[in-house]
Amino acid sequence: MVQVDVFWAYALGSTFASAAARQLKEEDKPFTSKYFVYNLLFLSCIFAPSGIYLLWNFPDWETMQVARSHLDLQAWLVVIFSVTNITQGILGFWISYKFIRMGKFFAAHMQWFLGYFFMFFILLHGWDGLGWQRFLYDSSVNNGAHWAPGMHMGLGFLTSNVCYTLLGMGLFVVPGLGIPVIRWIAQGAALDATLPKEKSRQNPLMLGVWLLTAIFAVSLLSAGGAGLAVHYIGKLLGSQGLGFIIGLAAFGAAAYFLLFKPQMPGYRVLQQLFIEEPAA
Repeated sequence: MVQVDVFWAYALGSTFASAAARQLKEEDKPFTSKYFVYNLLFLSCIFAPSGIYLLWNFPDWETMQVARSHLDLQAWLVVIFSVTNITQGILGFWISYKFIRMGKFFAAHMQWFLGYFFMFFILLHGWDGLGWQRFLYDSSVNNGAHWAPGMHMGLGFLTSNVCYTLLGMGLFVVPGLGIPVIRWIAQGAALDATLPKEKSRQNPLMLGVWLLTAIFAVSLLSAGGAGLAVHYIGKLLGSQGLGFIIGLAAFGAAAYFLLFKPQMPGYRVLQQLFIEEPAA
């Protein structure tokens, strides 16, 4: 979706860099590394084309029901959307790399968490609390009827044309992301002589489980919690704008103390992927 792909692209680039943290720690030229080259190829050959395809085939769904047809799409918007699906991934890779160079592996991994957090927040809440309804509606299987507040397909969305398309794209996106990420983490751990023996041997299957947990449990549930905070605080104050500002700030503070301080649940999940911070 146009509104979320900038955050998703950022998360993807950050994920690739963070997975290769131990390999990039002493790398002076990250943009010539094989890890960045793979990141760039993934973004330009898989991720960006998938977004362009969805925008062309399902313009209403891909714009979160803002555009109703191709006639509502400005050429400059399509260009910016296509370009940022790559540039944001470059940015995510670079920022995580900067943290890696400082020996802050947790901070590097937090970059992709934040990317997924904002992606899921927009999908669930959006700008009006109806993000999830916009996501779960495909006009192509509803006689072309345009979305309106209150309309969604619920579980019926699973048999929609959009969902089938997403599943087909997942055949390329999931292994294209998961396989190198798991491999690089395991390889980095095996090559790190400072790690205890039991930590230098990482189980690829368990790394995959922890990666999915970080994305679909920690990130997704955090976004849902933030959406509820924004909704109810906005309702209490009678201002959607204040709901966003205060709700996100309050949730961010609570998440830091309850999830991401060392030894807290969110930190422990990410720690399964960065294993431990490098010795100073």
